[in-house]
Amino acid sequence: MQFWDNNNDEQPPDNNRRPPQPPPNWRRWVSPGLLVLVLVLMLISSPGLLGGVSSTTEVTYSDVYEQVQRNNVESLDFRDNVSVSGKFRSGVIITTATGRSQSISSFSAELPPYAGALLLELAHERGDIAIDGNWTQTSPWLGLLFNFLPLVLIILFFVWMGRRAQGQMNGIFSFGQSQAREKTPEMPSVKFDDVAGQDAAKLELNEVVDFLKQPEKYVKVGAKVPRGVLLIGPPGTGKTLMARAVAGEANVAFFSIAASEFVEMFVGVGASRVRDLFKKAKDNAPAIIFVDEIDAVGRRRGTGLGGGHDEREQTLNQLLSEMDGFDNDTNIVMVAATNRPDVLDPALLRPGRFDRQITVDLPDVKGRHEILKIHTKNKPLGKNVELEALARATMGFSGADIANLANEAAMHAARYDRRLITMSDFTTAYERIRLGTKRPPLSNEKDRRITAFHEAGHALVSFLIPDAMALLKTTIIPRGRALGVAFYMPKDDSLHQSRKQLEAFIRVGLAGRIAEEIVFDDVTTGAANDIQQVTQIARRMVKMFGMSDSVGMVNYGDDTDQPFLGYSIASGRDYSDDTAAKLDAEIKRIIDVAYEETRQLLQAHRDSLDELAAALLEKETVERDEIRRILGLDDDTDDVLPDAVAKHLRESPVAEPNGAGAT
Repeated sequence: MQFWDNNNDEQPPDNNRRPPQPPPNWRRWVSPGLLVLVLVLMLISSPGLLGGVSSTTEVTYSDVYEQVQRNNVESLDFRDNVSVSGKFRSGVIITTATGRSQSISSFSAELPPYAGALLLELAHERGDIAIDGNWTQTSPWLGLLFNFLPLVLIILFFVWMGRRAQGQMNGIFSFGQSQAREKTPEMPSVKFDDVAGQDAAKLELNEVVDFLKQPEKYVKVGAKVPRGVLLIGPPGTGKTLMARAVAGEANVAFFSIAASEFVEMFVGVGASRVRDLFKKAKDNAPAIIFVDEIDAVGRRRGTGLGGGHDEREQTLNQLLSEMDGFDNDTNIVMVAATNRPDVLDPALLRPGRFDRQITVDLPDVKGRHEILKIHTKNKPLGKNVELEALARATMGFSGADIANLANEAAMHAARYDRRLITMSDFTTAYERIRLGTKRPPLSNEKDRRITAFHEAGHALVSFLIPDAMALLKTTIIPRGRALGVAFYMPKDDSLHQSRKQLEAFIRVGLAGRIAEEIVFDDVTTGAANDIQQVTQIARRMVKMFGMSDSVGMVNYGDDTDQPFLGYSIASGRDYSDDTAAKLDAEIKRIIDVAYEETRQLLQAHRDSLDELAAALLEKETVERDEIRRILGLDDDTDDVLPDAVAKHLRESPVAEPNGAGAT
């Protein structure tokens, strides 16, 4: 609920915090670094490459040594024990590479290992040769190192490249190995205390944990642990978290994999990975295998366009074989999760495979309260934050939704450098999650008037019909894709919806378009979403819920069923064209009756409609108290909503879960 915060109990922000820096990825620099090192050493060992273009002529060491013996050398210039240059006293005739004879007076030559000392000694014996340059006596091992090190490094480089290529080739042939991740003791362990809002599911899973810890207790009475446990529920309800908690409580080997990781482009890879996964589990028994989104490989066979050779079907067949082939003494339990149990193959669900199916449903108000405690225990909350009120305001939220709500509230507080999270942060986070980001107000006066009367129609009818959901506030400030929004809240946490409640929902949904028609004598496209929801409810009332007197209590299926989901190749209906026409006529009749009754209701309260629209144009947002005042209702007798949230109601922007009232 919104609870615009007037308390200032924050502390000054800490500006010295720095985000953690990721560790350097040094592996990617190994290959280019090694190549650069090899090139540098090659240049060092070949001074001619670094010396630039020389004006002297290159001769052999033997030629230089011979001319020194003949005392035909005027000067010698040694360069780092690896080369020597100088001048001849008289020209020397040499033969070039092209076969031509040439007389030279200057020369340069490379010194072989250990040859520099001999040449220097001979030059000293002659006595009249000018000796210059850097000359130091070096170890013979150092000479060998400089001569052979580049070659060794090059060989090592190619060996490393070969092993890397071999590893990639091995990766091609390792497709059949399981990609499952094994939980290690170093990984943070999740316990049942970290899972809230699913007490019934935890109670059933506790038996599996107890069996893995104390199997002898069950063996004494002839009991067998369930071979498989299937977690069923909507997305975000904590199925994967529940499986991790089982592994943390049992303290046994835990292998987790997504079902989509079984199947690859090569035929037979999926079945091979299934075999490898169960082999690893048997080698580490007692163990738990967790397969997430098992419907990726467990869909009903015989549908779609694939046949018996289909890779997914072969993977499923191998999975069925492995699950039914457990040894009694291996103590292996398979846990799987799905939000589409209706498409799973019946052979997968039979006793002996998935013996136990556990529903992980949306949490009730008590569960939401416990989940809020878990996700806010490490967050600094302001004094005005009331988790119980938030739990009642978040009807229809899953565990993941609540976790996201707490995180968005923390991010909103951090955005404004606040050290404490207040109720206004939770309110802003709620609006952002359910309605989208707030957009700038409408600038076109005509659009503002149409939106104001549209939202006023929704709000007015919700107060005039007893079975409608409670309206908390209405606004013409655009949110997300909606130009205006009416915020609703169910009157209780009931899982049932009566016929009167659905009819009231239809009337409230039609009220916006009817208000436009009454005031402007025209209609706009703004009611498109309202019409879609109203039609869907009327269709389900007739075809699924048996809420039509003329059609009766007959289920004619749901038009939202699609092919390729596990049952048939093409969608179809199992009733005649005459029956289809009768169903369509009844759906239209329900909407037409609701439309006419709502029109009469708004015409009878035209003054209130105009006054409420004027208030929206002036204030852009009108609270519940203001609407009650316009209708002349007693402010002290608002008994529509639960008492537990009454004190927060007038400041709380809470949207009805399926978005009724949003334009």
